[in-house]
Amino acid sequence: MSFIEHKKQEVSCVSLKVFIPGEQSFVTRKEVERIISGVNGDIKGKALNTINSQALEDALKSNPFIKQAKVYADMNGVVWVRIEQREPLLRIFNLKNQDYYVDKNGYKIPVSPNFTAQVVVATGNIGEDLEARVAMLKTPIGKELFKVAQYLAKDTLWNKQIEQIYVNADLDIQLVPRVGDQQIIIGTADSLETKLNKLLVFYKQAMPKLGWNTYKTINLKYSKQIICTKSGLSASIQHLPTDTLKIDSATVKN
Repeated sequence: MSFIEHKKQEVSCVSLKVFIPGEQSFVTRKEVERIISGVNGDIKGKALNTINSQALEDALKSNPFIKQAKVYADMNGVVWVRIEQREPLLRIFNLKNQDYYVDKNGYKIPVSPNFTAQVVVATGNIGEDLEARVAMLKTPIGKELFKVAQYLAKDTLWNKQIEQIYVNADLDIQLVPRVGDQQIIIGTADSLETKLNKLLVFYKQAMPKLGWNTYKTINLKYSKQIICTKSGLSASIQHLPTDTLKIDSATVKN
């Protein structure tokens, strides 16, 4: 360690290398260089032992899009910066017309001028506000939306089929599909797997016979039935017991 510290006094920074893995680009190399310059000035030409790596890491992590940052130097005079960006999971438009992302760890982060993430969007009666800094979700509806987005993201079928989440006046969560014009009402994120399994079986067994435009709403809130409202001027409500759809594990897997 003594040898290394002595070498740092002799070696000056010859270059700065910034490594930002992943396809998304919330943070650019220029932004990283600007943050480092704001703390240490131009580090090129400075002795390695005068560069405060901890201060640089703290400054980088104050950026809302940076989850982790690692700064270190090698004995060739190269200062390395490795950035781990936050991964967005959900985009929310709330009642105050605020627009922000929620990352995969449940933290709210602002939108970026550099990059637009292709994630599911939530709108409607959402009272979850965006603070000035990165913060965890606080409201029940915000946490419910996060659970729904998590489930959709890990399921290939629903990730492709559901393009938007909507919170209605009763604070029921609705799913907006890419295929079909139905309002899919799930209520809360409780028993989400069961509810979407019912919907899958309904898609497979009922829709081919009844047609995709037959119903304007499909309500999955209740455990032993699906409540559907027909489209058109003569709209009517139908209660379909789930046992008539033959919902079982074998059917769902197929």
